[in-house]
Amino acid sequence: METKEKQDLAIYLSPAYYIDSNSPDVIAFAKKHTEGATTDIEKAVKLYYAVRDGFLYDPYHVDLRAEAMKGSATLKRGSGYCGEKATLLAAAARVVGIPSRLGFANVKNHLSAQKLLDLLRSDVFVFHGFTELFINGKWVKATPAFNKSLCDKFGVAPLEFDGINDSIFHEFEGGKKFMEYLHDFGTFADVPRDLFIKSLQENYPHLFDANDEEHKEFGWTREIKN
Repeated sequence: METKEKQDLAIYLSPAYYIDSNSPDVIAFAKKHTEGATTDIEKAVKLYYAVRDGFLYDPYHVDLRAEAMKGSATLKRGSGYCGEKATLLAAAARVVGIPSRLGFANVKNHLSAQKLLDLLRSDVFVFHGFTELFINGKWVKATPAFNKSLCDKFGVAPLEFDGINDSIFHEFEGGKKFMEYLHDFGTFADVPRDLFIKSLQENYPHLFDANDEEHKEFGWTREIKN
């Protein structure tokens, strides 16, 4: 890497509040799952599958407190929604020297469970998160959200990742309309929590209504203060 490139990437290698690559638990996780890997590609692939299949995708229990959105919090919890799993992958990548950042987009998932559609009262999924890893001189997208067992249940192929090509959900899967990307928020060196919460409030105001009793069973934490 050239000196300027190193400087440009420094922020994507440094520990951040949410991408807490300085957490002892995240460090242990990253080292455990990259044992024996010698290249960035090998390390990235091992970490991707460790996060994709080692943590269940769970969009029903969303805790918006700052400390609950850290990569280390997802690691301890053992499950998470797309953004949480992407944050954990980003943190683990930084541990092993791979620059990482987060990308977010509003999407329509045409194969979503009716339970989730009922919860959101919308077919638009706000702030779908993925990870971008800087490998061999370029940024590569990695989306570890949906674990293999969940994909098998819905009859879709899980996203694979080779460390070279982008791994994102495609518009069509198995002849069926699957993921439609509506709005790209761009990339971030850490979780843009304020923008995330603002987008949720604008699109799903009922989830922040203290008088709305219908969705309490889903475990959304309306308390959003630090």
